Amino acid sequence: MNAITTPRIARSVCPHDCPSTCALDVEIIDSNTIGRVRGAKDDPYTAGVICEKVARYAERVHHPERLLYPMRRTGPKGSGSFSRISWDEALDEIVAKFLAIEAEDGPEAIWPYFYAGTMGHVHRDGIERLRLARGYSLQYDTICTGTAWPGYLAGTGLLAGPNPEQMAESDCVVIWGTNAVTTQVNVMTHAIRARKERGAKLVAIDIYRNSTMEQADLALVVRPGTDGALAVAVMHILLRDNLADRAYMATHTDFSPEFEAHLQTRTPEWAAAITGLTVAEIEAFAHLVGTTSKTFFRLGYGFTRQRNGATAMHAALSIPAMTGAWQHRGGGAFHTNSGAWKLDKSLLEGISLKHGNPRELDMSEIGPVLTGDPKALRGGGPVKALFIQNTNPMNVSPEQGLTRAGFAREDLFTVVHEQFMTDTAKMADIVLPATMFLEHNDYYRRGGHTRVLFGPKVIEAPGEARSNFEVVNELLRRLGVEHPSLHMTDREMVADTLRRSGLGELDTIAETGFVESKVSDADSRFANGFAWPDRRYKFAPAWREVAVKKGYNWVCDPSEMPRFADHWDVTERVDAITPFRLATSPARAFLNSSFAETPGSQKRHPTPTLMIHPADAAEYSIGQDTPVLVGNHRGEVELTATLFDGMQRGVLIAEGLHPNAAHRNGNGINTLIGSDPVRPFGGAAFHDTSVWVKRVQ
Repeated sequence: MNAITTPRIARSVCPHDCPSTCALDVEIIDSNTIGRVRGAKDDPYTAGVICEKVARYAERVHHPERLLYPMRRTGPKGSGSFSRISWDEALDEIVAKFLAIEAEDGPEAIWPYFYAGTMGHVHRDGIERLRLARGYSLQYDTICTGTAWPGYLAGTGLLAGPNPEQMAESDCVVIWGTNAVTTQVNVMTHAIRARKERGAKLVAIDIYRNSTMEQADLALVVRPGTDGALAVAVMHILLRDNLADRAYMATHTDFSPEFEAHLQTRTPEWAAAITGLTVAEIEAFAHLVGTTSKTFFRLGYGFTRQRNGATAMHAALSIPAMTGAWQHRGGGAFHTNSGAWKLDKSLLEGISLKHGNPRELDMSEIGPVLTGDPKALRGGGPVKALFIQNTNPMNVSPEQGLTRAGFAREDLFTVVHEQFMTDTAKMADIVLPATMFLEHNDYYRRGGHTRVLFGPKVIEAPGEARSNFEVVNELLRRLGVEHPSLHMTDREMVADTLRRSGLGELDTIAETGFVESKVSDADSRFANGFAWPDRRYKFAPAWREVAVKKGYNWVCDPSEMPRFADHWDVTERVDAITPFRLATSPARAFLNSSFAETPGSQKRHPTPTLMIHPADAAEYSIGQDTPVLVGNHRGEVELTATLFDGMQRGVLIAEGLHPNAAHRNGNGINTLIGSDPVRPFGGAAFHDTSVWVKRVQ
């Protein structure tokens, strides 16, 4: 009888684009194999709970379709026809092509393009060394945070907030603009704890009745893009009914007679007509938060997907400033801690290598960029080469018709470093196999919490997969660049960054797997004042100051922005031709385009579906499971109808990013999404699209 070996447990960190950044306990079967993945019980935020996607991570690590070898395209772009080549052949070809493009078209014709396929900084941000060393086009990061972050900053002055664990100390938790059960399950861990231990009320505000709404004591289903109207009506009621903390506002905010006069017209009746809520619902919400001093507002990334998302985020954020909830543990508001960490990534990103002043291209405008739009190209020449890590723009980016046309250009040389043959990898000239998080060393910052965590390499990579850090280093060497990072391992780079940032020595940090934030509890919840020179929260949002503070690029005239917290009516218009508002919301078993290849996720979400209200469906002779076509001037997408009455009429919901080929006409859902930059500083409005719908004949 063969002896049964007990798996050892290794501590790691979830690498995916989620604010939780869960601490993980991973079963290690042998040097190449993992078993179960569980949430670390001794991590106070993860608290032993992780999402179903990551619990099944062995499906990704050991997937039979993982990329294992470098490949060169042998058929037409998009055909998926490739032949295996060696790493030396691949790297030599990439370098030769890059040097030829630099010589003929200049370095700005090459665009390293990346995002958050891994949130580990070494293997995400190290691509900047390649960009800066050669003077390649810069990337303006807008696709996820470009709208919500400015709205939060415009009020507080800093991307920080109370420790999310303090939700468990709250008497009311407001989950607004995020389906936490699907996208950040740990929020529910602490919110439900407050309910069980303190009798706290749970409020959920969203555009459709989702899994989080089902658990709420008060669930408010608003029309897409109307969150700001709800927020200012709540503040109207707080002032009207003497529920505002005027003493707090006098010492901690810029509250003024002009702002109060502005709110006098923002009545619940006015907001009801805009949001689709009843006056009673708005009144009930306002009185709940107005009479519950320890109310915690968890503000999600749904705000960043609307054309008025910046102003809506600021308006929602202003409610706890009016009630004075920030004064109390378990009160205030939280979106991200991304501004609280002062990390020194100068060596990792190769800041000393920078020379010249290359143009900065907006990542959300990749379609217009690749199809030669002069404005998107910032007046420069065409992009002739892409080097892509950690993202899948052929599936994820807005206005996919343009993106597809750009990638199909015969004069565009595309290199994709990936784990699977994604829609983007299929369009590449060279495909390189990438490691997964358990196969390299990295550190992870918790945007949604208070720790920096270390994720060590615990298994060997399959085939010839190489890490992002290794590949960037090798390209730099072959391009003739000299830099200290080229003589370091990924673990040494982790250690250097943590040391430079004053967080301590990696060997010590590795013993526990984390280091705590140096920001005090009082400072993180702004108990000592907000992060503006006068220490006051801004009901009159400081848009110009935010632009300077974060280096944002204006995409509108600053005078267009509302003077005070308000509803801003700039969403994409519905009309007789496109009478429906479409939102592309997250699916429980997908994370953007990740996990779509795993059997567990495919079982939960076997086909792309479209939620439509039964009354709307009846008007268009659409039944349950009817094939439908959804379209606008950007294109058409085929899905399968699901009748659902948990949203307001005139709203359509398509959950999850399925591979483009999963749609019967081959067009992914983001075909319908505009790439026009969202005011004030750019971004993509994934939940703000007007469309028509009809049966497939």
